[in-house]
Amino acid sequence: MSRHVLFLVASTREPGLLGNTEWLARQAAASLPVDTVQTWVHLARAGIPEFVDQRHTVGSYPMPDEGTVMRGLLDQTLACTDLVFVAPVYWFSFPSTLKAYLDHWSAWLRVPGLSFKEQMSGKRLWLITTNGDRAKAQPMIDSTAMCAKFLDMPLAGVLWGKGGAPEAVKGDADAVEQACVFLGRDLG
Repeated sequence: MSRHVLFLVASTREPGLLGNTEWLARQAAASLPVDTVQTWVHLARAGIPEFVDQRHTVGSYPMPDEGTVMRGLLDQTLACTDLVFVAPVYWFSFPSTLKAYLDHWSAWLRVPGLSFKEQMSGKRLWLITTNGDRAKAQPMIDSTAMCAKFLDMPLAGVLWGKGGAPEAVKGDADAVEQACVFLGRDLG
């Protein structure tokens, strides 16, 4: 099976502006073999609906309708071999766009017959993030690890770069060097 990498860009930057985290992710993506399928989704522009928690009332959720935003995201999520959170640190955590996507995992886990958890098991989860201070990224890194563990997904790697002002990460030589091999290394 060939590799299919789904990049979920969680930044809320204005359209057309490439943030530090996405720039770093694109450097990492450039190292992937040419036959690797890459899908890039900008969550802020996806139109993710608000999640309604009905776990303790109805208890299950219907399969998202064909042609809807959530069905598209579900299909893309299930089709990938590697899921990459491209998420700058916002207030020590995930941007709201990624959190909204993750909230819908609660629904997908409860769609009769979907077996979301089983289908996610074994897919590799990656995190690419930037902010001004690595210690402030730790809560998001921990959350990513917990998501991976819950779905039995290997946390394949975390790439952190010093971000902040536009283009700041370009000055982080260590992060740029790591990006060149981050996604392309042999995973056995």
